[in-house]
Amino acid sequence: MEIDIRITRVPLALTLAAVLVGQAAGTAAAVPRELPTDPFFTYGRAAEYRATSERMKVPLRDGATLACNVNRPGDDGNVPVAGKFPTIVYDFNAYDSLDQLATDSAYLVERGYNILLCNVRGSGDSPGVLDPFGPQEQQDNYDLVEWAAAQPWSTDKIGQSGVSYGGHTSMLAAANNPPHLAAVIPVDAFSDWYENTIYRGGIRSDTIRTWQASTAPATEGPYDEHPLYDQYWIDRSVEAKWQNIDVPMLQIGGWYDRYRDPMVQNYSAHPDLTWVVAGPWKHGMPAGQKADIGTGAYLAWWDKWLREDGSAPLPAKRINSYEISSVPAERGWQEFGQWPPAESTELTLAMGTDGGLSPLPTEQGSRAYTVPTDHTDAVDAAVVFSTTPLPADVVIAGSPTAQISATFTASNGNLAVIVDDVAPDGTVERITQGWLKASHRNGSVAPEPVMPGQEYELDVRAWPTHFRLPAGHRLQVQVRSDDYPDITDDAPAGDVVLSTGAGGSTFTVPVLPGAIPR
Repeated sequence: MEIDIRITRVPLALTLAAVLVGQAAGTAAAVPRELPTDPFFTYGRAAEYRATSERMKVPLRDGATLACNVNRPGDDGNVPVAGKFPTIVYDFNAYDSLDQLATDSAYLVERGYNILLCNVRGSGDSPGVLDPFGPQEQQDNYDLVEWAAAQPWSTDKIGQSGVSYGGHTSMLAAANNPPHLAAVIPVDAFSDWYENTIYRGGIRSDTIRTWQASTAPATEGPYDEHPLYDQYWIDRSVEAKWQNIDVPMLQIGGWYDRYRDPMVQNYSAHPDLTWVVAGPWKHGMPAGQKADIGTGAYLAWWDKWLREDGSAPLPAKRINSYEISSVPAERGWQEFGQWPPAESTELTLAMGTDGGLSPLPTEQGSRAYTVPTDHTDAVDAAVVFSTTPLPADVVIAGSPTAQISATFTASNGNLAVIVDDVAPDGTVERITQGWLKASHRNGSVAPEPVMPGQEYELDVRAWPTHFRLPAGHRLQVQVRSDDYPDITDDAPAGDVVLSTGAGGSTFTVPVLPGAIPR
């Protein structure tokens, strides 16, 4: 169906064309901003010390020990200086990367911080059995924070940070609330290990199996034996303990990372305690990636909360987000008071029987695809919906959701909703995606049967994004049952039939009315 900017009979919130008119009004003056200009990011002070390092075994309450590198401010002779300094558990992870982390963290040591780099129990030189994010590991982390606060060279203000595994342990530390933990910086961190990593939407992740095999092979059995959300997963969840968090959090993540969803979830649980920095990054530390925020933000954060330095700034706004795009004319860093931005509008588009994606539904009908018995042939098992070329830029800011009305000929089914930007030359760039097993449509605690031939309403929420589709591009939504190589191809063979057009499946997307970076 043609999208016409002259349509006037449809309510504003439901009219793509009207939203695009608002978008067009705000795009001419926009200038890319590769680096944030907020003083929080440009903060700095001179180095005062040299970094010293000592390998230590930190005692735990059960008599076990953790292997840690303890890096402290020192003099020109590489001898630790006298006095108390704030301490940061810079990373608490299961990887043998402590020496590299020591290099990365030297900037903070030189400016008056003690740094602890520690291997979790059962990894590196820390003896024991590795159980990622389990109760024992969480207890160890609690003990580590309190041990640090009791040392003669430390103040009673302890911070914790980390990337990926270390981001997860930082969030769990905040959720377990040791008395001397004062602030955290989780980077690429989860809110729930089951939902964010192992069984997204109830579908087993395939990519995580590679990590399990190399890092934690003993988890293969338990993870497969607990396909539902039970106490095993609750014990490894931040979300289950959100109410315990009472320390400031600087959530850092990337719009191309698998943990951008929990980044927003952790913010939403405590918007009064949380600041978010979301960049154009893949998984891992922003350093070395495009639009790197540098070291100033980290120093400002720790100076504010651990040194209690009133001159150290916080971000001017709660959200610093990099607006990405498939073309070079990106808008760069923007600031918002909340997420999703208060000015965003939800736009609902009908999935048309003709394959269109439009605010005006087409004739009622259906579209179907077949899940093959041999999943290697599943690449074409999908239905695709697309807008016509957009007459102006569209900025998505939030989590799109597909409201799918579907029947299955099998007794269950997987739905993968993939949101794409399609350029005029046919180039496709993925914007975001979401997954759901049909029997988990109302949660993963107690799956509900799927009766073949019965229609079900299934909401598939895609991960949040901040993405600009340029004028002339098309917004595309794929509905399929596989998403190779990310999820396990365990969808049973059979037909998936979507109701389309009037009264059928829809797609809701949050859009901005021409936000301009400053």
